[in-house]
Amino acid sequence: MLISSKEILVKAMKENYAVVAFNVHNLETLKAVVSAASEMRSPIILQTTPGTVNFAGLEYLVAMANAASKENDIPMALHLDHAEDIELTKKCVDAGYTSVMYDGSKLPFEENIEATRKVVEYAHAHGVQVEAELGRLGGREENIDVMDYESSLTDPEKAVEFVERTGIDSIAIAIGTAHGLYKGTPKIDYERLRTIKNMVSIPIVLHGGSDIPDEMVMQAVKDGINKLNIATDIKIAFVNALKAYLEEHPEENDPRKYFAPAIQAAKEVAVHKIQIAGCQNKAD
Repeated sequence: MLISSKEILVKAMKENYAVVAFNVHNLETLKAVVSAASEMRSPIILQTTPGTVNFAGLEYLVAMANAASKENDIPMALHLDHAEDIELTKKCVDAGYTSVMYDGSKLPFEENIEATRKVVEYAHAHGVQVEAELGRLGGREENIDVMDYESSLTDPEKAVEFVERTGIDSIAIAIGTAHGLYKGTPKIDYERLRTIKNMVSIPIVLHGGSDIPDEMVMQAVKDGINKLNIATDIKIAFVNALKAYLEEHPEENDPRKYFAPAIQAAKEVAVHKIQIAGCQNKAD
């Protein structure tokens, strides 16, 4: 059965590795990452964004995740990623999600605390863990200058206050990563990460984990990251393999055939991410 990601992440924090949280969008991407985790004997967190919930349907996603957890003997959680709507977090909790992230990072500090605390109260009453974000990540379309870059990063003192006043179970911090693909080499503030690690007592989450050099990810894990979010790298591998197959077989109309190489390509990426996060053989 699906379990709380708190159980998964606290173990990762104690043993100094990260669990990979893969964003899934349909049955095929879910099967790819679950197959990788099962083969690697790794715990896994399945993530869906609000957009994916709207696309695939809440009940379908919960049913697929439950089926995967029953068929694979590894710790597995179902997580709502980057929800800005408190009511959506409640719907996901009620539907069977075992973890939710409320993202109030765009709000003023006090409003972020107030809204996050409401989510925590509801989720904890149902045995569901809560992740929240402090600081702002860049995006694929954003150009951040040095001053904006520095001001967008998570303030360690504020992180301590945020954790204490909200009661969250894990915290997503901004240390220089961004969602999507990078235009250049990302600049990760490892010193800030180490400082926050020494000041808070809950698992730390790295968003924007795709398209980062392996050695940078491994350093971040070494310095205290316990949850690594991966989305774009999986999507790119999946769609590139799908395109290649259809270019070679333009008359093919059987999804069982053209999805097979796409699933395999996404699985290979997932296996690699599990390796660099250090969570292989941590299922037991």
